[in-house]
Formats: sequence, C-alpha cells, structure tokens
Amino acid sequence: MVELSDRRSAHNYHPLPVVIAHAEGAWVTDVEGKRYLDCLAGYSSLNFGHGNPEILAAARAQLDRVTLTSRAFYHDQFAAFAAGLADLCGKDMILPMNTGAEAVETAIKVARKWGHEVKGVREPNIIVMEDNFHGRTTTIVSFSTDPDARDGYGPYTPGFKIVKYGSADAIRDAIDENTVAVLLEPIQGEAGVLVPPDGYLTQVREICTAADILFIADEIQSGLGRTGQTFACDHEGVVPDMYVLGKALGGGVVPVSAVAANADVLGVIRPGQHGSTFGGNPLACAVGNAVINILNRGEFQTRARELGERLHDRLRALPGVITVRGRGLWAGVDIDPSLATGRQVCEAMMRQGVLAKDTHGSTIRLAPPLVISAADLDWAVDRLELALKEFA
Repeated sequence: MVELSDRRSAHNYHPLPVVIAHAEGAWVTDVEGKRYLDCLAGYSSLNFGHGNPEILAAARAQLDRVTLTSRAFYHDQFAAFAAGLADLCGKDMILPMNTGAEAVETAIKVARKWGHEVKGVREPNIIVMEDNFHGRTTTIVSFSTDPDARDGYGPYTPGFKIVKYGSADAIRDAIDENTVAVLLEPIQGEAGVLVPPDGYLTQVREICTAADILFIADEIQSGLGRTGQTFACDHEGVVPDMYVLGKALGGGVVPVSAVAANADVLGVIRPGQHGSTFGGNPLACAVGNAVINILNRGEFQTRARELGERLHDRLRALPGVITVRGRGLWAGVDIDPSLATGRQVCEAMMRQGVLAKDTHGSTIRLAPPLVISAADLDWAVDRLELALKEFA
C-alpha cells in the first residue's frame, strides 16, 4: 500500500510508513493489527479523539436527513451553528467555510474590504509574522518565510509586511497609513510550537486598537481547547477583532472552518461577494454544533491544562531534549541535533508504538487527542525516552 500510494499520488507529503485502518480515542491500528498512540491528532483536528461518540452521533443523525443544500437556501442546522460559534467567540456573527486555508483567505479578504470601505484605504496592507504558517494557497505562501512553502510559486500576491514574531515594537514600526490588520498565530505551530513572550498578545491588542486596525488571530491549530483554554488568546485575556478557526471545529469528521467577528467587520461582506458551495452545509453544521456543545462544557480545556503540565514536566526531564515549548497538550520538543534528526526520532517512536511529526530539523511536535489518559500520556513519554536511547 505504501509503494502504490507513493507511485500514484503527488509527493506533497512524506508520511511515516504506517498504513492506518482503524482508530478510536487516542489510538489507531494499522492494516497488520498493530496499535499506535496518536500524538499528532490530525494537526489538532482530532482534539476530541478519533470516533468521538457525541460527534459521530450528530453526524449519523444528519446523514439520514440532509447533507447539502448550499447557502442558496436556509437549513435547520445553520442558525444554531452560527449563533453557537459566535457566542463561543464572543462575537456578533460568523462566516463559515471548509478548510483552514479558506478561512485565512476569507479573513484577508474581509480585512481588505473593511480597509477600503471603513478606513478609505486604496492599497491596504496586512502585517504578518516571520515563520508563519497559515496554509498553502497562492496568496498565503506569498507572505511565507518557509522556502518549502514559498519557493517556485511566484509571482506573489502583494500587500503584506513581514515582521519578527514576538516583537510588539516590530509591529508598531511597520504600521503605516495603509495598514488595515495584523495577522498572527497566538502560538506558531508549524514553526515548532513557538510561544511568544508573556504580554505580547496584550501589546498587539493595544497597538491595533490605538492604530484603528484589525487584530486577526489564526486559532486554527491553537484554538478549541488545545492549549488548556478555549482559545490561546485567552491565556492573556485578549480578544482579537477576528478569530480564524478550523481543524477541530469539524471534529475529525468533516472539514469545517469559519471566521468570527463583530458586525462592523463582517458586515462589509454582502450577497455575492464571497462564498463557498459547501461552506456551512447541514452536515458540517450538525458536526460543528456537537463540537460547540462539547467546548461549552469546558471539560477538554481542563484536561488539556492539567495533563499539559504533566506532559511538559516529563519532557523537560528527558536526556537528549534541549528545549520544550508549548501550552496545554501541545509541545515542540527540540532534540539535540548531534543525536538525530526529528524525522529519525519520529521513525524510532513509530517503532515503539507512538506516532508524532517532525518539523524544522531536530524538532518534533506532540499534540495527542485531548481524550488521552494520564497513563497513556506517560507511556508516550516513556516511548520517546526509549527512542532517544537508540541514538545515545
């Protein structure tokens, strides 16, 4: 299966050589019956576990009723989804899409249109961060600093100013009369789970308010319980002007994404100006409603917070580990590069029964489903320790 997949599909991914056939909770099983602990969780798409019963029940019930109408008509799941997600975010309204990249593109379009109509800016620019990851569309890779994501895809879309992540002064210095927004990840996931300095998000909020520009938080990976709060911005009590959401919003069942903002921002979009055939479809909304109900109870935020402390404490004590970053059940682990690459460590972990993902040389990312038990979490760290000993 691995050979056939590699021969008949484009090589835009470099998967570990494991073929998954079944999954439940935090565990997956391959075609040969071997079980693995999933410590990637679909890049946080599976925050609530593989096959979450509450989410699957909502999906199954909706499958028997209606799955797609397009937004040309109303359907009976949409109002609850729109109101529920807006309330979860503390905003007036949402605009639903499918993938995270579509949601980021939507946020960019909304910010530019807001700049044109509200601020009267003719050529708006948006301030973005070095080492960002917001997706791989042509516009988004235009402001990427990752050569793998950017190189070879020009000509590039103008209108972005790239500054150092974690520096409020860099943002302040980059603002000019044409700036309409600041777009950032509260924690940079693809870059290695980089957490900005304490107070950074608060400063960004203050700068954007003073300059009358939008603060757009890409919470696609960091949001919806992963870091121990509903949103990573909550750790500083910061509310952006626009949330960009995806991944876990679909419960690991269907792609669901959205932007959430107040009416004075999202109100600039009028009929025919932006849309998606599948965005906000009945099946997506039914699944999204189940996810919102789960998040409103707060149980997974608490689990991520409590188990996250356990995870980070144990990782920092491992020999061969240089640095551990992150919040909640999300960690970027820098391995001593003299020992092994991140890929080599992930391959060794796979042999030990744990699935994880490397990034940028000798860094591995750990992001297990939030349903993981304390015992399984300890087991995963023990397996990482055994993997590292292979290179000692």
